[in-house]
Amino acid sequence: MGLYDETVKVGRRTMVLFFIIDTSGSMRGAKIGQVNAAIEGILPKIKEISKENADAEIKVCVLNFATKAKWVTAAPVSVEDEAYRWEYVEAGGTTALGDACRELNEALSTKTFMKEVSGSYAPVLFLMSDGEPTDDYRSGIEVLKHNNWFKAAIKVAIGIGNDANKSMLAEFTGSDESVIEVHTPEELKKWIQFVTVTSSQIGSSSTDTSGKNKNKRMGNEIDKKKRDPQPKPTPKPAPDPKPQPGPGPTESDYIVW
Repeated sequence: MGLYDETVKVGRRTMVLFFIIDTSGSMRGAKIGQVNAAIEGILPKIKEISKENADAEIKVCVLNFATKAKWVTAAPVSVEDEAYRWEYVEAGGTTALGDACRELNEALSTKTFMKEVSGSYAPVLFLMSDGEPTDDYRSGIEVLKHNNWFKAAIKVAIGIGNDANKSMLAEFTGSDESVIEVHTPEELKKWIQFVTVTSSQIGSSSTDTSGKNKNKRMGNEIDKKKRDPQPKPTPKPAPDPKPQPGPGPTESDYIVW
């Protein structure tokens, strides 16, 4: 065999998608239920994106924060792993965002979650919250601002309902444009799935490896989505004079946050 006859397989780089989820008591019920359903439902699409990408493998990490921050995943998990299943998260407690930021800072290191031998693309940080932090969150965000992985990351946040602190979310993402406001279960599901798919596509792209450029592209995509005309409501059918038995409206039919 000649010197050049043997093919050397080049390892794929990794792009880690972090879900940072508020699991405080105010998230109980439809909110946390829709978060679980939306992420679980979109993971097969993320798996498809990862498998079709010859340059990058997408991995997932999940960090919950209530009275304390807690990692659901002990390390980044490949979405291509056939054994991986979304672990449903439950809500209860206060809102320790500052603790979550400090946990995230520890994870965003080549000594911990970003230590792939073949290298890593800038991660995606996806924060979801419906309220006001109950700890010193600013000191946690300040620590993150000195982390180079955080600086390069694609950062997006969803504020769920009127009580979500949008200015706090903008402090995390670095811009108002990357903060999305939702008020119904349907909006929450739509945006979780849009952000997860779009950020995974942009974050794992090898055509532009600059984290700053990827973050800007993500912001542009969010802005375009926000400007999309809302679909017109489907007209209600004429009432049936003889109602047929069947399931009634679901809880989400009446919810506005």
